[in-house]
Amino acid sequence: MTKPLIIVESPAKARTIAGYLGKDYEVTSSVGHVRDLPRNASEIPAKFKEQAWAKDWGIDVDGEFEPLYIVPKEKRDTVKNLKAMLNDASELYLATDEDREGEAIAWHLIQILKPKIPVRRMVFHEITPDAIQNAIANPREIDADLVDAQEARRILDRLVGYGLSPVLWRKVKPKLSAGRVQSIAVRVIVERERERMAFVAAGYWDLNATFTTGSDERFEATLIEVDGDRLASGKDFGDDGRLKTESAKVLGEDEAAAIAGDLEDASMTVLSVERKPYTRKPYPPFRTSTIQQEASRKFRFGARRTMSAAQRLYENGYITYMRTDSTSLSEVALTTSRAQIEDLFGSEYLSPSPRLYSNKVKNAQEAHEAIRPSGDVWKTPEEITEELNDDDQVKVYELIWKRTLASQMADAKGESVQVRVAGDTRSGRSTQFAASGRILHFPGFLKVYVAGTDDPDSDKDDQEKRLPAVEEADPVSISDLEAKGHETKAPARLTEASLVRRLEELGVGRPSTYASIISTIQDRGYTWKKGTALVPTFMAFATITLLEVHYSNLVDYAFTARMEDELDKIARGEEERVPWLSKFFHGNGMPGLKDMVSADKLDEIDAKEINSIKIGEDEAGVLIVARAGRYGPYVSRGEDTASIPEDLPPDELTVEKAIELLNMPSGDKILGSDPTTGLTVLARHGRFGSYVQLGEVEEGSKDKPKTASLFKTMSVDELSLDVALRLLTLPRVVGVHPETGQEILAQTGRYGPYIKMDKETRSLENEELIFTTTLEDALVLLTEPKRRRGQTAQPPLKELGKDPVSDGDVVVKDGRFGLYVTDGVVNASFRKADTVDNITIDKAAELLQARRDRLADQGKWPPKKKK
Repeated sequence: MTKPLIIVESPAKARTIAGYLGKDYEVTSSVGHVRDLPRNASEIPAKFKEQAWAKDWGIDVDGEFEPLYIVPKEKRDTVKNLKAMLNDASELYLATDEDREGEAIAWHLIQILKPKIPVRRMVFHEITPDAIQNAIANPREIDADLVDAQEARRILDRLVGYGLSPVLWRKVKPKLSAGRVQSIAVRVIVERERERMAFVAAGYWDLNATFTTGSDERFEATLIEVDGDRLASGKDFGDDGRLKTESAKVLGEDEAAAIAGDLEDASMTVLSVERKPYTRKPYPPFRTSTIQQEASRKFRFGARRTMSAAQRLYENGYITYMRTDSTSLSEVALTTSRAQIEDLFGSEYLSPSPRLYSNKVKNAQEAHEAIRPSGDVWKTPEEITEELNDDDQVKVYELIWKRTLASQMADAKGESVQVRVAGDTRSGRSTQFAASGRILHFPGFLKVYVAGTDDPDSDKDDQEKRLPAVEEADPVSISDLEAKGHETKAPARLTEASLVRRLEELGVGRPSTYASIISTIQDRGYTWKKGTALVPTFMAFATITLLEVHYSNLVDYAFTARMEDELDKIARGEEERVPWLSKFFHGNGMPGLKDMVSADKLDEIDAKEINSIKIGEDEAGVLIVARAGRYGPYVSRGEDTASIPEDLPPDELTVEKAIELLNMPSGDKILGSDPTTGLTVLARHGRFGSYVQLGEVEEGSKDKPKTASLFKTMSVDELSLDVALRLLTLPRVVGVHPETGQEILAQTGRYGPYIKMDKETRSLENEELIFTTTLEDALVLLTEPKRRRGQTAQPPLKELGKDPVSDGDVVVKDGRFGLYVTDGVVNASFRKADTVDNITIDKAAELLQARRDRLADQGKWPPKKKK
């Protein structure tokens, strides 16, 4: 008995839909595209092999720009199986995604399967029983404009890629690639690094005062004005590190210290108090680019990782389609979200009426909803956690659920306060200090969702800062003054989140492609990651310089954005594809791609010139440049060259660093023999810096010799055998944690020295601590909250004495979840009545013992040691 056949893209999606429809339908998948342009000459069909356009482009550039589609070798079995299943089908439903790619896959399936039964196009943006039944009941035709738009983009990308890549192979490095959007992304990253290289740090000082009110309350304020002159702060300096305005006075160290001395015992008065109510509205629901940005900020997820988790959530019926430019919600979604808000938080947390969000994305195209939980009953994150054994999916779902609910909740309301304090110094100079505060009266949507930020120093939306109740003309006294020096910071490197935002601002590419573009530029060696920051390689500099000088249109932001506009016109049927492609390729009165990549044009390109990044001059006036070589980047000074460590960011390659690299001795240094193994200990210079090695690589052996990087404070010239042997012992086992039974290791990594226990890591202040940190030191470090690199450990708030049970030193600390006491092994949170001032060693010992008793009840105390 024949039955309808439904074809989707992925096996996971097929399984979910088959589970909803039962035995009445056959559901299978195409596993993505089944046809594409040939990847190499071997894939070109025999009858086209003699055609130059087929070999060079895979597109008939001499005719109507018809693409030459082939079934890749790895897809032949899939197509064979689909044809066999079609023979037993009563009708065919093409249920691929409702976007350009999905529409193109559906069209290609028709072209290759040539079905003789009724064909229907079914579309849906969530995989639920109701949505699938509705899609079957309301099929439509293939959207020819969408197919044309996808095909035009595919052809354009092939022309740009196949046109420019051979240029890069000959002038920069073999096997490089260029792309319409890819190259723009690389240019954005390179331009930011150029800004960092041109940046000149500037110093300025300010004066922080602690004032005490008549009721003995304290608050901090910063000096903002002296003798009527406004003082410069960080925001007055530009991206180049220089002062942007002449209206701000830069305070120096000596003057700041003098003012501080002159203000001792000064009479100060509250000049003004300005209170303003503020309202914070919720953020719109997620679209593709914003979920990538937020997951990057909150979880440090890459774009591909985020989209992979979202894809699995969609295919298993938990969220709506994740590739969308829309921020709108359906009537069903609005009703569901508002009902859940009222149920979970109460009616006061609902917005007075449903909130409607309009698209602000340039050329927003797909007609989907925003990304939201699927169905008309939304599962909570707790319910999802029980169902899914996948931490990434749980995190992404919770993000989507919270953001969707928040979008329909009430505004957050609060009050901001600005206080100005004025007074004269002993020498008669007038000064003015400013303090700002913020109080949240009603959290509204912030009860559910607070957005992340790209600036780690900025305040979050739900962060409060309370000031004492002061009024104009109130006297205040100075209880503390501190002059602080600051240095302007270079513009921050782009992260995946900020790169996505920048590409979207430029109107380049499509949100659905950003994840693959970011992965491609890393896979091809144009960028690498330092933490979450994207760092361009020297090869990226050479590539972008070549494109800017000789193919400026193709990496011009405005030109590329106009191309996106024109491609969208093709999608809407407002412009014809063939004339547009012909103009781009042949020129028709202006330079076209064909002429731009011709052999004559290639001869004009000076490979050495475009591949020279000026670093500066040495003391003798000799120019030093960096270049991307076939075997890695290097610096050059006249005839002298030296390799650049591949993990050295371009902005850190100063003249001084370049000279250091050039002056490094070449070859290996034999330090002696290891007394235990008898193997030779060598000091070597590698692509990633200097290191020591135990023994040589034995011919025919797959085992690699043990190596260890030198500390930053070490040099090969001064390295001894003892120190080298010590380095080769790393990582060092510090000891076993008495509570978890897990080993604690001390070692060094890309970002410096640290200790590690399972997945927990804590930075060490310097590399020597790797060898001297004790188990007790490590236990104390692990009790502290994790901090960003460069952030120093916070000292204890109070030292209480010895614990009578463990004999450990008991201190008070402020952790991620509030105040607590610790003896270095056990942590115990404060009770509500406890404060730093009233806590005693007796109370602390009581808290610690209660914590031990709870651990014992759970079978976790005393801790079991690992064998």
